[in-house]
Amino acid sequence: MKSLQNYVKRANEWNAVFNRGQYDLDNPKDRQRLAQRIGSELSPENLHCDGEISRAEASRKYNRLIRVAEQLKKLDPTVQFWEV
Repeated sequence: MKSLQNYVKRANEWNAVFNRGQYDLDNPKDRQRLAQRIGSELSPENLHCDGEISRAEASRKYNRLIRVAEQLKKLDPTVQFWEV
């Protein structure tokens, strides 16, 4: 669960910068919103930063996001991913 917790912490830090709501893993709607966010980050253009990062970096990013998605799915089997 550490990867998921770190992901949520970073997402909440960014949300705080832009005065957006915080994600709460205890809230089912927030878990689904996180699944959608992860799916968005896994889209090819986002995953590869529009070609601005190396394949190796994109691969590391992909593996990290998949690990986070697996941990979220383990926490809540009802969440749905569209890019995973």
